Amino acid sequence: MSSIIKNKKLHNVIKNIFKSQGHILTQSYAQRATQDTSLDDTGHDWSKSFYGLSLQPFPKEAIEILLKPVDPDDVECKPDGMIYLPEIKYRRILNLAFGPGGWGLAPRGENSVSPRNISREYALVCLGRLVSVARGEQEYFEPSGLATAAEGAKSNALMRCCKDLGIASELWDPRYVREFKNRYCEDIVVEHVTKKMRKKIWKRKDTPVEYPFKMM
Repeated sequence: MSSIIKNKKLHNVIKNIFKSQGHILTQSYAQRATQDTSLDDTGHDWSKSFYGLSLQPFPKEAIEILLKPVDPDDVECKPDGMIYLPEIKYRRILNLAFGPGGWGLAPRGENSVSPRNISREYALVCLGRLVSVARGEQEYFEPSGLATAAEGAKSNALMRCCKDLGIASELWDPRYVREFKNRYCEDIVVEHVTKKMRKKIWKRKDTPVEYPFKMM
């Protein structure tokens, strides 16, 4: 009985989230998103559960937000030429699509730590349904940086999970990457301010060279 009550409460929460955003959520969708006969008083164990995977598409309004073409102004370029969308942008898109509190990352196992790398598997859960599972990783150089590296691994897992929702999917498309770099980025030779060493780096055309490098 307590599980049924919890399901009804979650059903109402989901409906209120979408109403507050001006969306219409059908009763059948909300019920299916929260229905699980195996639920007990503790809810789902997201370290193991695959509940809700491919159950049903999300509402049209959420899909439009998730699949919206990436804004070129939001895309950054690393010195090695890799382009990416900052992790905070993924969080903002998820908040727009599902509402704050309507999604979350659940760890699936413990951290795996090597002398220079930390990784952990996470599950992305949206509106009470599993969406994707991915392992995030992050390098570190000193033991004192493990906590920060653990957060970096979590952020990396989030970005990888978001591929399955179609968020910024262009950034995984080689043709788009080439066209973006040709239009918005450039590779230049810079010099280290103190070491006087020269190297070639990539950057956006509209951003200055950052310290400790300077233009040649």
